[in-house]
Amino acid sequence: MSQNRVEQNPDLNNPDALRAAVAERYAEAVINVNDAAATTQQSCCSVSKLAGYDDAQLDGVPEQAVTSSFGCGNPVAFAGIEPGQTVLDLGSGAGIDLFLAAKAVGPTGRVIGVDMTDEMIARARANIAASGAKNIEVRKGVIEKLPVENGSVDWVISNCVINLSPEKPRVFSEIARVLAPGGQISISDIVVDELPEWAMRSFDLYCACLAGAISERDYLAGLEAAGLEAKVTDRLVYDAPQLAALVQEELGGAEALEKMLADAGVSLTQAAASIQGRVWSARFVGSK
Repeated sequence: MSQNRVEQNPDLNNPDALRAAVAERYAEAVINVNDAAATTQQSCCSVSKLAGYDDAQLDGVPEQAVTSSFGCGNPVAFAGIEPGQTVLDLGSGAGIDLFLAAKAVGPTGRVIGVDMTDEMIARARANIAASGAKNIEVRKGVIEKLPVENGSVDWVISNCVINLSPEKPRVFSEIARVLAPGGQISISDIVVDELPEWAMRSFDLYCACLAGAISERDYLAGLEAAGLEAKVTDRLVYDAPQLAALVQEELGGAEALEKMLADAGVSLTQAAASIQGRVWSARFVGSK
């Protein structure tokens, strides 16, 4: 991330403040992708970016959509999306999954992206215009209150976004609201298993898709409570080096990582031991 990152950490118990701070951090991240001097993507969840995408799928997807992808999986892969259907992407970012879904639904289908970050929306719309795609639109909004009509979509997809929401039950309820009867979900996201208290208090780790994540069990329970049937079909457990690289990139370097851990009163070895094996990406599929 840039050295100009926001230093003021929000109250992690204040949903509005937290959403605003996360939006600002992501705006900074997408701007930094344009830095010609950057040799790696400096972004939330960058260790796992493009997980599950192959060259054939990315063929024809605008380069800016690929380089600005902050995901942890490929929710479109093997999703069963059919021509003529309507797909909604929560936290659509610069648009990589929008383009893949647009290929699947074809010219008679429709793809809608929702994002809360102006910079992301501008990037996505520029990518859409450059591609000439006619079946994609992007709307500004938060995933806790989607700007989408009741029962109007066949699929809801999302890629490493819901973990960042401070009000996940509202998100799950919104997914159920906008899905047509029999509508389906394909969601890739980060889940965790009882992270230590020092990690749960960190805004930097929140933006790194860790501190705001919930357990796989609670995720499934939340979907079920909203009226959705769901299961996990794929998992990728992150090892200690992957987690260290993820957080180091989010913070802007090894020294910043060491400072964060020192402030938390833990060593790198202690941190790795307390988190390793407790963080993974999961793919949730199901239906209304």
